[in-house]
Amino acid sequence: MSPSPAFQIRLCTEGDIPALERLIPLSVRALHAEVYTPAQISGALGTVFGVDSQLIRDGTYFVAEVVGTIVGCGGWSRRRTLFGSDQGKTEPDLPLDPLSEPARIRAFFVHPDWARRGIGRRIMEAAESAAIAAGFKRIDIVATLVGEPLYRSFGYGVMERYEVLLPNGARLPVVRLSNVI
Repeated sequence: MSPSPAFQIRLCTEGDIPALERLIPLSVRALHAEVYTPAQISGALGTVFGVDSQLIRDGTYFVAEVVGTIVGCGGWSRRRTLFGSDQGKTEPDLPLDPLSEPARIRAFFVHPDWARRGIGRRIMEAAESAAIAAGFKRIDIVATLVGEPLYRSFGYGVMERYEVLLPNGARLPVVRLSNVI
C-alpha cells in the first residue's frame, strides 16, 4: 500500500465555497454522529455548521488540499461572531479590538477519510500564528464536543459548557474554551 499524498494548507478563496458546502455536511454527519443525535446534526447544519463567507473575505480561513481536493477547513476571526454560518447571522459582525478582546477560532471541518491525520492541528497552528501576527493576545473558541480534544491539546481551558438552541428545537451541547497566546 502506498502512502497517501500530503496535504497543503492555504488561504481559502470565495471560489472554494461550493467545495466547502459539500465538505461540511459530510464531515458533520460522519464525525459528529458519535456524539450528537440525528436531530442535533440536522438542526445545526446550515446555521451552526456552515460557511461563514466573512472569514473568507477577511483572509482568516484556511483549507487543507490534496491534489486539488479540499479535505479540511478552519480558521480564526477578528470579529465578534463566536460560531455559525452566513445563514445564522442576524446582525453586523463587528471587528474586535486585539488589545482588549480575544480572537475566535472558527469552523473546523475535516473530510472523514482524512480525519486524525493532522489536518486540524496544522490549520490550528496556522490560525494561531495569524491571530498573533494580527496583535491578539487571547483566543476564544466555541467548540463541538468532537473538537474539544484538539483544542485542549493546544492548551485551551474550558470556560463553560452550554447548549445552543437550534431552529428545529433540538439543543446542541458545546464548550467555550480560551487560551492566552
